[in-house]
Amino acid sequence: MISKIIAEDLISKVENAIDAVDKITIVVHVGPDGDAMGSSLALWHYLMTIEKDPIIIVPTEYPNFLSWMPGIEQVLVYENDKEKCDDIFEKTELIFTLDFNVPSRMAKMEHAVINSPAPKILVDHHLHPGDYAQIAISYPEISSTSELIFRLICRMGDFSKINIACAECIYTGMMTDTGGFTYNSNKAEIYSIIFELIKLGVDKDDIYRKVFNNYSADRMRLMGYALHKKMKLYPEYQTALITLSLKELEEFNFQNGDAEGLVNMPLSINGVVFSVFMREDSDKIKISLRSQGSFPANKVSADLFNGGGHLNAAGGESYSTMAVAVKKFEDNLADYKDFL
Repeated sequence: MISKIIAEDLISKVENAIDAVDKITIVVHVGPDGDAMGSSLALWHYLMTIEKDPIIIVPTEYPNFLSWMPGIEQVLVYENDKEKCDDIFEKTELIFTLDFNVPSRMAKMEHAVINSPAPKILVDHHLHPGDYAQIAISYPEISSTSELIFRLICRMGDFSKINIACAECIYTGMMTDTGGFTYNSNKAEIYSIIFELIKLGVDKDDIYRKVFNNYSADRMRLMGYALHKKMKLYPEYQTALITLSLKELEEFNFQNGDAEGLVNMPLSINGVVFSVFMREDSDKIKISLRSQGSFPANKVSADLFNGGGHLNAAGGESYSTMAVAVKKFEDNLADYKDFL
């Protein structure tokens, strides 16, 4: 039995909002990951089965290792087709914002979404949701937004409308946002949901291979280089740090998604409970943080890098140089020793 976590009044409001319109737009955060694409595509497939006219718009390209996902060829990328997307935002009747808590997570797409006359529905599992949406389904205790989409569909009485494509997308989002069910995944109901998805026909082993065993040779070499040459350990703080510059990424023909999962690797080292990965982008340093046990990766991210997230998985950014970001990190590590 799966508990009814989403409040009943929210279920009714979402049902009424969907019933009242035909044109529905689904948006996610910049740099969409497996949960962003999984939840948005799952909702897209569901809306198609109830004869709505949905479309997904993502701010930037999704990772190559997700290109197999059913329906992904229909996704529009805002940075590649801004004029068309802006026109859609002006004419759409309802917008679902998935897998982010505040509009700034949409980057350059934020203005178009927020200024659209269409009402907004937030579905997310991150802390501190913004107040931009007319309906907010925000449950940080849930492991992924894809899990919330499954729960939402079921609570609306439409479990029978979850086809195999929808189920595969839900599973992909749940799997990727828990690191293959290695963190934020210790609640029994997660596996009750997986059981239902497998009964619908999901081949979880095949999905794992498509996502995690789909490396290019360049990506493998980048991983090896990062671990061998760019990983620094701080034994007194049970911490690891990996940094990669734009020049280094270019040397390995970096493609979107090639660094996915790299931040988790140092956690396999005996004694390491906190891992940080800093990657230089064109205009900022992107920072990923992962931890084990009770060490608060989200607190470090919020304190030092204007970020946030979950206890064991968080993200942030710095608009300084790499050297300045690293120094800030190292200078403040001692402040978190009591959490070890």
